[in-house]
Amino acid sequence: MHLNTKNVFTPPRNLARFVKKRKEHIGLAPDDISFKGEKKMDEVVLRLVDYNSENLEEKVIERVDTILSHQKKPTVTWFNIDGLHESEIIEQIGESFDFDKLVLAEVMDTNSRPKVHDFGDCILLSIKMLQQNEKNHLISVENLSLVLTESVLLSFQEKRGDVFEPVRERIRNNKKRIRTGGTDYLAFALLDIVVDNYIYIVGVLGGKIETLEETLLEEPRKSVIDEIYTYKREMNFLRKNIAPAKEMILALSKIESELIAESSRIHFKELLDNINQAVDSSETYREILSDQLNIYHTTISSKLNDVMKFLTIFSVIFIPLTFIAGIYGTNFDVVPELKYQYSYFIMWGVMIIVAIGMLLYFKKRKWL
Repeated sequence: MHLNTKNVFTPPRNLARFVKKRKEHIGLAPDDISFKGEKKMDEVVLRLVDYNSENLEEKVIERVDTILSHQKKPTVTWFNIDGLHESEIIEQIGESFDFDKLVLAEVMDTNSRPKVHDFGDCILLSIKMLQQNEKNHLISVENLSLVLTESVLLSFQEKRGDVFEPVRERIRNNKKRIRTGGTDYLAFALLDIVVDNYIYIVGVLGGKIETLEETLLEEPRKSVIDEIYTYKREMNFLRKNIAPAKEMILALSKIESELIAESSRIHFKELLDNINQAVDSSETYREILSDQLNIYHTTISSKLNDVMKFLTIFSVIFIPLTFIAGIYGTNFDVVPELKYQYSYFIMWGVMIIVAIGMLLYFKKRKWL
């Protein structure tokens, strides 16, 4: 497949396309706090951002109990956990916040479907986060869990990354809306980043799909059909992750909880509009790919008909000549070439030249 790796989307080779449940996880209790996923970093990193309209505190902490002093402060606390493979740390978090074990069990299951669940004292949000590497254009998928409480928002990520750095910059730059908002608005800001990445990735892939149509009409080579199938597979993969996220955000926009202020509901409805855009775009490009596939087969069939038409005319012309030659052969009294000592070699030369000439002609017409 002839792909330009600088401009064309390329899927990662080790990316799991479907949810895979390990045998050892079958039969576990729903509230079992054990890591069900792939370890993506060596050490767990705990990051704390505590702020209000006037003050900001940002640091990496070593112990979970450090967060205890922030629970009753009149500030918004963002507690981010990078790495989910150490169940002891997750259990300590559960004990510190007195969470239901089902909350932590869902956090530890990275293969779970996106969902929203109101536990009364907290709201659990789970969504798939997609990121595209700017250098090699590879897309990685990561499970993101948010636990929303009255004064603390906990975010659980499988690995450390900078996808939420724009939110941190808004907090550092003392942007009024986020610095005066609560944990519900902070949750919206994080989800908004995730959905924006959906739209961006679909747009990048869609741009390649649109330019592919020009190549398809000009030169429907075999590599084009390979690219179509590659893009079709990637669009199906994106849809598999984006469609459940839409269901989660729709449920979140309708949830009635004291943890979500009335002023924040308009933002979650805006988030729903954004993810609808991502879903609609992915569906549109999937339809375009199906149309391109039909165009390819139609174009190939048309070219094949042209080739068959030419060969049929060529055959019709030479059939009577071959018939005459088959009857009379070369059994004539006067055949000058019979006496020439190089006639045999000349005959072979002519046959080879004719065969090569026909091959070159067919290749020039792109029949081969």
